Amino acid sequence: MKRLFDLLVSLLLLMSFFPIIMIVAILVKLKLGSPIIFKQQRPGLHGTPFYVCKFRTMTDARDNGGQLLPDHIRLTSFGRFLRKYSLDELPQLLNVVKGDISLVGPRPLLMEYLPLYTEEQAKRHNVRPGITGWAQVNGRNAITWEEKFKLDVWYVENQSFLLDMKILVLTIIKVFKSEGINQDGHVTAEKFYGTNSSAKRGNG
Repeated sequence: MKRLFDLLVSLLLLMSFFPIIMIVAILVKLKLGSPIIFKQQRPGLHGTPFYVCKFRTMTDARDNGGQLLPDHIRLTSFGRFLRKYSLDELPQLLNVVKGDISLVGPRPLLMEYLPLYTEEQAKRHNVRPGITGWAQVNGRNAITWEEKFKLDVWYVENQSFLLDMKILVLTIIKVFKSEGINQDGHVTAEKFYGTNSSAKRGNG
């Protein structure tokens, strides 16, 4: 039932938002250049890799050594606008259609985090990741990694159709309020180094 709901709703949203998607794509091309779509490998259900799709929000600015400059320098005001209203997330509807992710589920993070999870935290991969999730409507990037993972695992253990509907409604509210987009001192969130490391850094 969840997969059918994901497929029908994502197709409906793609058709409804098609004009907006095209406008954003053109603006990204003009303001940030190519490629328009940012693709990155992320862990899906049971950790199986897939490529998540987003509109790019950063430039490719590099230092004299050819290394990419820090995120906060490469993130433009236009990119901040896309992130503020989650417009950069629209291409992920294609990931939902393909079955890589669901509309609701734990957010797909970086592949490099997989060996850092505790056994409890790894339960977040027992379901398909999602565009939005329980952690996103309960703090998003404004809470610690450990808090996010507890919320993710709670969702895995308590998921239901009604809970998904609640999360989707709360997500719409959060988008309009632009809450929890950034963690203090970071463009989005601090990198995860593992629970023990986070505790030592004062984030546990």
